[in-house]
Amino acid sequence: MRHIRTKLLLTSAILSFGLINVASAADLPARAPAYSKAPAIVDVAYDWSGFYIGINGGGATSRFDWNADGFGDEGSHNATGGTFGGQVGYRWQMSSVVFGLEAQGNWSDFKGSSTSVLFAGQTNTSKIDSFGLFTGQIGYAWDRVLVYVKGGAAVTDNHYTANSTLPPLIGFDATSETRWGATVGVGVEYAFAQNWSVGFEYDHLFMGNPDVNSSTGFLIADHIKEDVDLFTARVNYKFGGPVVARY
Repeated sequence: MRHIRTKLLLTSAILSFGLINVASAADLPARAPAYSKAPAIVDVAYDWSGFYIGINGGGATSRFDWNADGFGDEGSHNATGGTFGGQVGYRWQMSSVVFGLEAQGNWSDFKGSSTSVLFAGQTNTSKIDSFGLFTGQIGYAWDRVLVYVKGGAAVTDNHYTANSTLPPLIGFDATSETRWGATVGVGVEYAFAQNWSVGFEYDHLFMGNPDVNSSTGFLIADHIKEDVDLFTARVNYKFGGPVVARY
């Protein structure tokens, strides 16, 4: 009988210990399910590299100062008006710095006149019929916004007339020239689509003070100084260029 009671006590103790372990396991919190790592978010950065072509339009004010050879200053006047043209170029981007080369050609109608302060009754007129810019650029890009400066060569197609209505010099004289000079400018451009951008630009043209003479030298034999302040809006289309992944 004693052996039977001892076995019963051992059996009861083992069962009690097992029940306690089962209850403890039931009280433990469930293990959270394992999740895979979320993929990295990729943001596509705009790249300004590539060839582009575009159109531009705006206006300008230019200043002409006529100085008659051997006589002195005849006076000056502003030649103002509108312009329309196009540009073609190439840009390449290194990090946030953008380099570029561009050629621009415009038709223009910048015209002005003044009465000569030396020769009574004489009216001098200056007109810029067209111009071109050949420039290098360097800029800084904030994704789709580009700010840049530019500089290089400029050329203008100028036409001059002088009309005298009082003696002893009564008559009309005219001549034209192609003049080379320099230009500097600044601009801002925004890429509103993958291949399209819109911008605004200011350029100053330093065109010097050369001799201008008509074929007869009758009324036009002057040093004529020329400067131009040009304001244009631009739309460009860019051909291709790499897409840059930014994480």
